[in-house]
Amino acid sequence: MIVRPHYLDLLKTYRDVPLVKILAGIRRCGKSTILEMLQDDLIKSGVPADHIISMRYTSEDFDDGMTDKDMYNGIKKKMTDGERYYLLLDEVQEITGWEKAVNSLLENTNTDIYVTGSNSKMMSSEISTYLTGRYISIPVFTLSFSEYMEFKKASGRTPKELLTRYIRMGGFPIVALSNFDESAAYQIVEGIYNSVITSDITKRHNITNFDLFNRVVKYIVENVGKTFSANAIVKFLKSEGRSLSVESVYNYLEWLEKAFVIYRCQRYDLQGKSVLKTQEKFYLADASLKYCMMGFNPKSVAAMLENIVYFELRRKGYEVYIGKNETKVIDFVAVRRDERIYVQVCRNLPEESDREVANLLEIKDHYPKYVVTLDELAAGNINGVKIVHLADFLLAEDY
Repeated sequence: MIVRPHYLDLLKTYRDVPLVKILAGIRRCGKSTILEMLQDDLIKSGVPADHIISMRYTSEDFDDGMTDKDMYNGIKKKMTDGERYYLLLDEVQEITGWEKAVNSLLENTNTDIYVTGSNSKMMSSEISTYLTGRYISIPVFTLSFSEYMEFKKASGRTPKELLTRYIRMGGFPIVALSNFDESAAYQIVEGIYNSVITSDITKRHNITNFDLFNRVVKYIVENVGKTFSANAIVKFLKSEGRSLSVESVYNYLEWLEKAFVIYRCQRYDLQGKSVLKTQEKFYLADASLKYCMMGFNPKSVAAMLENIVYFELRRKGYEVYIGKNETKVIDFVAVRRDERIYVQVCRNLPEESDREVANLLEIKDHYPKYVVTLDELAAGNINGVKIVHLADFLLAEDY
């Protein structure tokens, strides 16, 4: 089994802390494997195997009508003494009311609890009723570039070749673990996407006009890395002779977000030091989701580089915003406690313009500023702005 040390280290930090550890992310991003890694680590550290209770709630072993009481009693039955038990509960959203079962286990038994899930039932708003202040949410993303290189280290490919494959095929572990060609990789990702849409969105929310929903998704995918509003989608659909309310668009966006297909990036006004509620951007859980729907187009690479950088910042624990500095736009303002960095992303540094650097130089503070590019020759420092190749930025321990 290939280990993802970042997540293992994070879980070890919270080991035996009396909180439910919730790992949440899109289907097939590797959550189940992270629980397996944790199980191995617990056994290595001396925890008896019979004190680790591992349950996967998508398994055929469970009845469709399983209740939270059944879930609670099923786990309780496996505890035969008063010693500490480690509960690794995979895809718990399949059980209605799982939060009640988990809360009761936390209160009534000597347990350390880890759960995973792939949809809205894992969002903090929906679990706050039973687990207020008693859980920590750990977002799980598809592979980072450094993890991808680890997965592919036996492939014999150069780091440059691997970066190209990572940009084009994304970071779903199932794709990285094999040597698929592009079309097979996109087919697999399309299968993941379809299962998310079917199980976590259309069934759950009784979407009847599947064609209209798909058109909205396509619009979002086409506009990754661009600011747009629900009104813009409504106008676009109207131009195609289709009708949808702004409220429905907001619902679709929210459902896609809750299934971890898209991530919202709000704008931050650097002058007023406030988060703006309009003209947000959305990024896709993995770049391959765009290509499996639209095909690979070299012209779309620039936007997907932004997508890749956004998630790298999120993995490193930053809150990420689009920066608004009067009329200028900064691709990312990334904030982590009292740290901050500013990042511009471009495929190549334009020869006839210094816009990328100039926008950063107009910010009059001393936080680090980066331009991240695929340009092989662009490196160095322009008046304090660091020009960094994408691979170096993705592989950096910190900034």
